[in-house]
Amino acid sequence: MKRKIFIILALAVMVLIFRFSMQDSSESSGISSKFTDFILNKFVRDLSADEKKNFLETAEYIIRKLAHFSIYTVLGFCMSSAVGKRHFITSGNVITVVIGFFYACSDELHQYFVSGRSCRFTDVIIDTSGVIMGITISVVLFRIYDWFKQKFMHSPS
Repeated sequence: MKRKIFIILALAVMVLIFRFSMQDSSESSGISSKFTDFILNKFVRDLSADEKKNFLETAEYIIRKLAHFSIYTVLGFCMSSAVGKRHFITSGNVITVVIGFFYACSDELHQYFVSGRSCRFTDVIIDTSGVIMGITISVVLFRIYDWFKQKFMHSPS
């Protein structure tokens, strides 16, 4: 049952990634800009116009790359959890990385055909790194759960 839930969640994340990739450059930048403006207004004050412009450009770039990394981390977590492996190097997790890599490639190729968007191999690397991080989080959480279950939830013989 858990496996099916994580498969459904992984597919939902893939759909979400696809939908984000459908956004043209102005829609995509608009989302990043809102978040960047929030950070600027909340935490950074007293900047000149040039400093503000430079901050916004740098922060928006970082936020966009973190968004790539984060959503693919969720994808890697869901896919690895669906496989249910408790070790880092398993055939299931290797397949998860391969699927994540090829999905990232297809995502970048998709963006190439969207107005104002581009196809960047660096984003594929960032996305694949996110998948690996998601696998790592999944394995660590499964190990903690197994340890906790063994330590505190075993029934006495």
